[in-house]
Amino acid sequence: MDHADHVRLLRDGVLGVGPAWADLGSGTGAFTLALADILGPAGVIHSVDLDAGALREQARRMRERFPRVSLHQVAGDFTRPLPLATLDGVVMANSLHFQRDKAPVLALVRGYLRDGGRLVLVEYDTDRGNPWVPFPLSHETWVDVATRAGFRDIRLLATVPSRFLGAIYSAVSVR
Repeated sequence: MDHADHVRLLRDGVLGVGPAWADLGSGTGAFTLALADILGPAGVIHSVDLDAGALREQARRMRERFPRVSLHQVAGDFTRPLPLATLDGVVMANSLHFQRDKAPVLALVRGYLRDGGRLVLVEYDTDRGNPWVPFPLSHETWVDVATRAGFRDIRLLATVPSRFLGAIYSAVSVR
């Protein structure tokens, strides 16, 4: 996947919602950059990852490509409460599949979102994991999990083929 794929996976879930977003489990920032591209200079992105080195690389890339987007980084664990203000949206791209028990994480995420705020999930479209993607969830499973977590208006946004586990999809869910 390249930057255009990342943007395409997020765009329809992000546009028209508001400028304050978080990217949970952001790594070096492939989807943080896509989010910055979509939000433009009015964007405020809270980027959370356990790896401080990845966040440094992400900050460098953001300064080069999107210097006017406000980036707030947190070297922390998104499975624990975070100091985040009420958000318009949250992106979880290839991060939720590391959590066996998704309900507590989704309760935290839902709590960060304003009413009508959106969660955009990017995930492998399978329910069978492996050592690198231990607990993925297909879109069909995501609909059930998100509904039980209190989200509504769940819809598929886009898919891209993947040599690794077949396909990647994005879906939006509303608080």
